[in-house]
Amino acid sequence: MVKQKAILFLFLGALSLFLTACPRRAAEEAPAPVEAPGAEIRVGIAFDAGGKFDRSFNQSAWEGAERAVQELGVKVFDFEPADPSQVGQGIRTFAEEGFDLVIGVGFANEPAITATAREFPNVNFAVIDAVPGEGELPNALGIVFREHEGSFLVGYIAGKLTRTGVVGFIGGMDIPLIHKFEAGFRAGAEYAFREDGIQGRVLVGYVGNTPAAWNDPAKAKEIATSQARQGADIIYAAAGGSGLGLIDFVKEQMCLKEGGAVRFVRQSPIPSLNPYPEYEARCGAGATPLFFIGVDANQNYLGDTDNDPATLNHGLTSMLKRVDIAVYEAIKSVVEGTFQGGVRELGLAEEGVGYALDEYNMNLIPWDLQDRLEELKQAIINGEIQVPETR
Repeated sequence: MVKQKAILFLFLGALSLFLTACPRRAAEEAPAPVEAPGAEIRVGIAFDAGGKFDRSFNQSAWEGAERAVQELGVKVFDFEPADPSQVGQGIRTFAEEGFDLVIGVGFANEPAITATAREFPNVNFAVIDAVPGEGELPNALGIVFREHEGSFLVGYIAGKLTRTGVVGFIGGMDIPLIHKFEAGFRAGAEYAFREDGIQGRVLVGYVGNTPAAWNDPAKAKEIATSQARQGADIIYAAAGGSGLGLIDFVKEQMCLKEGGAVRFVRQSPIPSLNPYPEYEARCGAGATPLFFIGVDANQNYLGDTDNDPATLNHGLTSMLKRVDIAVYEAIKSVVEGTFQGGVRELGLAEEGVGYALDEYNMNLIPWDLQDRLEELKQAIINGEIQVPETR
């Protein structure tokens, strides 16, 4: 707990059967200061597979909730299911206790949110990545994203900066939602290949077809290994916690050397790599670095091998999906009394998706490429470029 604005962690099912059956109530929480606008507001947030510290999708949602605690004074309770069968358990508990807002993080929470919203019309609900009740419930909001738009931009970056002409995509669960990431990434990479006259390739692999695919870094690492052997020097993962397997692989492998299936089709498009000592010792001057592209949250920092942002970082960029802002805004609307059910869609125009640029990758993405990305962003917003949502 942090002073009087504490966040109560309900590890239902994960820690004990007692907590699963009897979650702590909001009355046990220390009260927020009376001057805080949301001091009387209670929010329950149910996470998806992978947990709230997956450094990606769930964690981004959690950061939005933490911001609401700090800025609005709301009380936030959370629920992490031990397995998919428990998804609806925490949602119903929050509703029974009369919470002001219940948020389901991930499409797997939608059926439980829809059913519970119909049963408890005086409680507000929101779902990330799904639309409850087909958008017709006045007390339930579905927040969805145009992930293909942001994925187009990071695909374009990959296509422009690959030295081998081969880039990779690793999806988590093989479902239409993640196909949007894949389709946008492929379209962006191929757009860049055409501009540069390169016969490039986009390799694709999926971790699985069950919810376990969001939390299987070993499988993602296996896919990344295979793609690198086929020449992929930049790999994008849209796989939740599984994506950490890609990051581990890239940081361990560090580089590709020409030979076998690996061919360099051009000189490195990155003007200054500034390699760190271990990279120089293992890879030498003739190799090309391996890079990952993160997803949802800004994962650029995870590619920093030597705690020095000025040296080579293996996180090329991240496709930002602003789940944190979506969660914060949903909570804020309850605090302000403006909450409405229905559907809210966020894309480039709403700054709901984009790409990450910070001290860890500023030296990797040339200025002219940054300018070009802004042009492409506006072209997508204006409808001049139609980014595909499906394969």
